[in-house]
Amino acid sequence: MAPMMALLVGMAGAALAQEAPPPAFTPAPTQAPAGRYTLDLSHGRLIFRVSHLGFSNYTALFTDFAAELDFDPTNPEAMVLTATVDPASIETHFPDPEFDFNAYLAGPDFLDAAAFPEITFTSTRIRMTAPDKAAVTGDLTLHGITRPITLRATFNGGYAPQSFDPGGARIGFSAVGTLFRSDFGIDMGIPAPGTTLGVSDAVEIVIEAEFINPDASGGQVGP
Repeated sequence: MAPMMALLVGMAGAALAQEAPPPAFTPAPTQAPAGRYTLDLSHGRLIFRVSHLGFSNYTALFTDFAAELDFDPTNPEAMVLTATVDPASIETHFPDPEFDFNAYLAGPDFLDAAAFPEITFTSTRIRMTAPDKAAVTGDLTLHGITRPITLRATFNGGYAPQSFDPGGARIGFSAVGTLFRSDFGIDMGIPAPGTTLGVSDAVEIVIEAEFINPDASGGQVGP
């Protein structure tokens, strides 16, 4: 029995080692204080890319979106992010003035903004992957369907209120992620299996965002 017990104990120890939580990261230092921050849209970009025929990554963006972040520089995993996007604000910079391509993509074949006038995202978990990076998982509601997605976010830094910045305290992030539009009921033009003749199911998301807190006072130096 002793060899068998030793084997079982060893197997249990190996299983526990595999289930051990990842090492904790010390958050990147910043002088930006904790508090509720709102998106500074003048320094925000919400871009998406899709493969077009396999020849290029067609790139467009949304011009009307908002976000709030409950920022905690000492405990990033406790932070909460919410965001809303107006799907009718899609901008493709289509060059032919006789065809409103923006309206076509906002129409019933794709985003159907009239029926679904808001895209929302609410974070459900933030997991640090480095002192200045995190995986931000949340519920995305798009085209009337809610699915979880994960963004890979980088904290670019911040500062406490400055005399030259009327926005008050300011912080900045970059983020990327991918979703499959068919998961949200948008399947027009997806290529047949084995081909690239169409527009890809996979949609790459690229976000650049600065958040401001005009009510912040003082500074907070991170660890």
